[in-house]
Amino acid sequence: MLKAHAHEPTEPVLDAIIVEGQRHNGVGNSDAASEGTATRKMIEERPAQRPGDVLEFVPGVIVSQHSGDGKANQYYLRGFNLDHGTDFATWVAGMPVNMRSHAHGQGYTDLNFLIPELISRIDYRKGPYFADDGDFSSAGSARIGYLYRLDRPLASLSIGQNGYQRLLGAGSTAAGSGTLLGAIELNHNDGPWDVPENFRKLNAVARWSLASGDDNLGVTAMGYQGRWTSTDQIPKRAVDAGLVGRFGSLDPTDGGESTRASLSLDWSRTYADGAFQLNAYAVRSRLDLFSNFTFLLAHPFDLGDPINGDQFRQSEKRGMAGLNASRSWAGKLGEADMTNKIGLQLRYDRINPIGLYETVARETVTTVRQDEVKEGSTGLFAENSVQWTTWLRSVVGLRFDRYTFNVASDNPANSGKVAAHITSPKLALILGPWSKTEFFVNYGEGFHSNDARGTTTTVSPATGMAVAKVTPLVKSRGSELGARTEIIPGLQSSLALWQLRLGSELVFIGDAGDTEPSRASLRRGVEWTNYWKLRPWLLFDFNFAASKARFSENDPAGNYIPGSIDKVASLGLTVPDWHKWFGALQWRYFGPRPLVEDNSQRSAATPLANLRVGRQLDSNVRLSLDVYNLFNRKASDIDYYYASRLAGEPAGGVNDIHFHPVEPRTLRAALQVKF
Repeated sequence: MLKAHAHEPTEPVLDAIIVEGQRHNGVGNSDAASEGTATRKMIEERPAQRPGDVLEFVPGVIVSQHSGDGKANQYYLRGFNLDHGTDFATWVAGMPVNMRSHAHGQGYTDLNFLIPELISRIDYRKGPYFADDGDFSSAGSARIGYLYRLDRPLASLSIGQNGYQRLLGAGSTAAGSGTLLGAIELNHNDGPWDVPENFRKLNAVARWSLASGDDNLGVTAMGYQGRWTSTDQIPKRAVDAGLVGRFGSLDPTDGGESTRASLSLDWSRTYADGAFQLNAYAVRSRLDLFSNFTFLLAHPFDLGDPINGDQFRQSEKRGMAGLNASRSWAGKLGEADMTNKIGLQLRYDRINPIGLYETVARETVTTVRQDEVKEGSTGLFAENSVQWTTWLRSVVGLRFDRYTFNVASDNPANSGKVAAHITSPKLALILGPWSKTEFFVNYGEGFHSNDARGTTTTVSPATGMAVAKVTPLVKSRGSELGARTEIIPGLQSSLALWQLRLGSELVFIGDAGDTEPSRASLRRGVEWTNYWKLRPWLLFDFNFAASKARFSENDPAGNYIPGSIDKVASLGLTVPDWHKWFGALQWRYFGPRPLVEDNSQRSAATPLANLRVGRQLDSNVRLSLDVYNLFNRKASDIDYYYASRLAGEPAGGVNDIHFHPVEPRTLRAALQVKF
């Protein structure tokens, strides 16, 4: 029997599904050893300090922050410093989160609008092996599902150190012939920073759903607003000299404001031979981000005033609309069972304006670059799965993507129109199971798009010098050998050996308004993932990933890829229910990374532990205490190595490690009541 794909629910997609397990990672549920699902129950039981931390439920992913909590996180996976999301595709409630041609960074993935209590599941994949994954998915992808109904209304109040306050109310009720779910979240946090973050967040969700016969319909509206003051990374020498503390700031006016509003439609129909699914969405977003990473260092576009400093503003107003449609059906190929799937994915982004400005204390001084960007894409894919024998299944896919870029710049030399296309074949062989063990062979080609401005830019806004246009679509080629077993009772264990070639590490640098050239790369690694139910009330998980990332074109400067992750490990113990007590202890290891091409500067490792202890007071009330950074480690959330300038230093600045510290031990208590 052919398996049901993780992204094609076998039940009506809008029906309430109560899942008591932790993971859907068992034998017979995947097309690759590195594919899996984190369930709602696991997400409920483990502490997450920030909304974006839910992506650490994807084995091997590390989530960090180098700025204020209102800014998108930094992500790491499979030898990548993914920056704010490049090469890892993230979807929430059917809508893509990665922002193309973003003011701050390509693939910018801001998950601050996420409400963890509404997550139904996280389906994750690694590698470019899947036909319905397109842009930004070379390292992997995660689809975060949202509930359409809650079993009972709930209210949650959380308080903690450093001015942390959070209030959540959510519930669902009958509305006409369907069901209406509503949720609202208010959040404030100052953090441990010498300059209080004063992060203020408002989130709201409304979802209406209807199940009628073979049809399921859902309409979702979301709104988010966040404002904050940020403490960005600071140079190590400033802390060593006592100029600033570990949690200090060298520019107290850094920070930003972000808004997001969306409306989406989901419709599915079940047929005798398969299913049809349609998702359409429209998103409006805005970002104003103020940063100062080099302090008093003279940039080519600076006014030459060493007193006012190097703060700049990255700003954009975006409208985004898209559609995803697919049809799957079952059939026969001779005596073999077969399923087919075809799909269409459309997306259009209009960003006007998108700009880079020099600022002083958030006041604009001069415009470095300002553009209007129109970017559209069409993706077509087809997939065929055949169960040749009881122990052999094949999945063959093909994807075609076409992009159009239209840039109107304040410098006519940087304006223009570009079109590009790319074809991506996919292949998977699944062998087994034998003795509750199966094996996987995967190959796939993928891509990420480059910033539209880089495809038309001929003159650097920073230097005025001529620059080369970038390749619009960068190809990746990946392969994987894997195994998954349940031969030991209660244990699900997966092992994957993988490699990935990327045509170029080239990215558009929003901080300077032009591109930073780089080379082709090769990454190789191993991942070992384990989930073990030791007792009905005790679960154990252990994950380990090691990778080697190098530029594949030699250069005297060195072949290490700055920021590329090396080793990741996590260890967890979860108690779902023991005499009305529950809790989780989670430890994760964020390994050292090269900070420059010759590996002469490296970051230190960052091991952290988080703890949750809770009590179900009765069937309606639960109380929990979360402790983040349990052992109060003094470590970095992120490290960089570059030149900056402090008062009294040479005009060219000083090369140094710049770090953003992990927050010290922090306690938060939450009271949740169901009605």
